Amino acid sequence: MDARAIIASLRRGDTPSDADLRWFAEGLANGTVSDAQAGAFAMAVCLRGLGVEARRALTLAMRDSGDVLRWDLDGPVLDKHSTGGVGDCVSLLLAPALAECGAYVPMISGRGLGHTGGTLDKMEAIPGVSTQVSEQDLVAMMQSVGCAIVGATAQIAPADKRLYAIRDVTATVDSLDLITASILSKKLAASTDALVLDVKIGSGAFMKTLEEAEALARSLSETANAAGCQTSALITDMNQPLAPALGNALEVAEVMRVLTGVSGQSGALAELTAAQGGVLLAHGGLAADAEVGAAMIRKAIASGAVAERFARMVAAMGGPGDFAETWQSILPTAPMQRGIKVEQAGYVSAIDGEALGLAVVQLGGGRMIESDVVDPAVGLSELAPLGQELSAGDQLGIVHAADEAAAELAEARLRAAYQLSEAAPEVPPLIYKRIS
Repeated sequence: MDARAIIASLRRGDTPSDADLRWFAEGLANGTVSDAQAGAFAMAVCLRGLGVEARRALTLAMRDSGDVLRWDLDGPVLDKHSTGGVGDCVSLLLAPALAECGAYVPMISGRGLGHTGGTLDKMEAIPGVSTQVSEQDLVAMMQSVGCAIVGATAQIAPADKRLYAIRDVTATVDSLDLITASILSKKLAASTDALVLDVKIGSGAFMKTLEEAEALARSLSETANAAGCQTSALITDMNQPLAPALGNALEVAEVMRVLTGVSGQSGALAELTAAQGGVLLAHGGLAADAEVGAAMIRKAIASGAVAERFARMVAAMGGPGDFAETWQSILPTAPMQRGIKVEQAGYVSAIDGEALGLAVVQLGGGRMIESDVVDPAVGLSELAPLGQELSAGDQLGIVHAADEAAAELAEARLRAAYQLSEAAPEVPPLIYKRIS
């Protein structure tokens, strides 16, 4: 085998064999395949496609290019993945909630991408927390806490790490086959028993239409199930932020408000957490069905036990041991906070979620280039939801900024992201459909 022959075959529209794809993935991991060849491979897949069987084979080959974790635990190993949105901090709620219900959750997560926030960046907004842990430490956290939210080590799916970087600079990110293999190679390397996929649709998501979202949800769920991991996908709304806050420390604060009952436990963030958790508990054999599982998640959160479990995870990852009691005083805060008020009355009829996400990035809450240092304190909070009726002078949201100039720019972007109308709009459902 050689890279040129595999690329030429793909270019002709031939379906590569399992052996071809395994060889190519190994070449990506060990350097046998050059950057130019990797780029040509990605472009050929982008233009020609792989098909269902070859997509599964590429996913498994990329998974097997590095370490595959093995577990000796007395309960199911469960995980989730979101395709990305704004104000989506479900992972921080879901991991400890599942652990409290008897599951183990080694959640390998990522950093911010484009206008969407990163789960690792949110965890690292907590003083002292490090998301880079060894496999040995991850195993220890499973045994002592039952959950952890960590970054992938260099040994997890190295073929994907290399190919992803090349796709990013060769305009080949937009491929159903490559997206599927990239997401699932890392998730399957964690050897989970069951997986739930949250595929976002709307103004704050990468997928803007239901057709696009459904195609990705089916590709991911079919490939994961074919690889032996029981998987379902939920297509969920991202036409408005899931939580009323965007920004790393601000989203952690929203999570703690839900877990400690400060802001109630019946909003969209809590409901989507329960829905995803219910599916996973049913798949893992811990609940009779998804509805029973969702009730178990709600009960665990309401009891306060999930807040304590989250605090134990924070402590195991280097954070303060009393986070459940001290979070309000130790999370970083921005020096400038500015309330933004509407100048005319109306109903919130549309929210440009992508514009809000980019406003947070430009405040310093995300990365414009890979080397940027994230400011955990900046962002937007108390955002008005879709359908809310506002009178002139009512608050649209609060900008948290490092200085006056940054706050001015963020205010303009926040105002531009909102549309008001005289009539109340139809608010879309939180969950459009479930695909098993």
